[in-house]
Amino acid sequence: MIRKCQISRLGRVDYDEAVKKQMALVERVQADRNLAYLLLLTHDNVFTLGRSARREHLLVSDNTLKQKGIVVREIKRGGDITYHGPGQIVGYPILSLLRHGFHIRQYFLKLEDVLIRVLARYGVEGRHDEEYTGVWVGHEKVAALGVGVSKWVTFHGFALNVNTDLSFFQMIVPCGISHKRVTSMAKLLGRPVDEDEVMSAIEEEFLKEFKLQRC
Repeated sequence: MIRKCQISRLGRVDYDEAVKKQMALVERVQADRNLAYLLLLTHDNVFTLGRSARREHLLVSDNTLKQKGIVVREIKRGGDITYHGPGQIVGYPILSLLRHGFHIRQYFLKLEDVLIRVLARYGVEGRHDEEYTGVWVGHEKVAALGVGVSKWVTFHGFALNVNTDLSFFQMIVPCGISHKRVTSMAKLLGRPVDEDEVMSAIEEEFLKEFKLQRC
C-alpha cells in the first residue's frame, strides 16, 4: 500500500489557530493511522515555551514584549523556549509513528536529515549534533526541532530560519542553550532566499525521507 501525505502551504497563520488545526488533524490520524499531513507556514512574532522551558530564559519584560508585538505561549511539545516569526519556515508533520515503524529518536533524526538535504541544495553543510537536537552549521543552529506526541501521533515539528530577523533570538536563551548562536540561511549565504523555493525543497525531501506520496 502506497502511503500518501497531504501537504498544505498555509501562509501566515496565527499561532493559536495553527495549534487548533494541528490537534484536529491529530485526531484524524489517531482514527486512521494511514493518514499523514505536513503543514508548512509562518507565524507572527511569538515565543513558545515547551514542557521543559525555564521562564528565566525569556530575557525581556512584558512591556518590551508588548512594544515589539510578541506573544508568549506555553505549549505541549518537548524542549525549552524558541522564537517563530516572519522569514522562518515552520513545518508541522502529523503522522503515526507506529504506522511508520520508528521511535521518537529516529523521527528526530529523519526530520534533521530532511533539513540537512534542503540546506545541501544551497551549498550549506548542515549537521546533526550529538548533544543537541536541531540542524547545525558549524556551531550555529539554523533549524530547531520541538515535537509533541499524542497516542503515537506527532504534532509540532521544525522551524528553519530562512530570512529570519535574528535579533529576536537575543531576547531569549534559544532552546535553553546559552553558549551557542542561532543563524539563518540568508546570513550563511549572504543574500535573501526565496522562501517558496525552500518550501518546495522541504516538500520533496520530506516525501522522500518518509517514503510518502503526495495526495
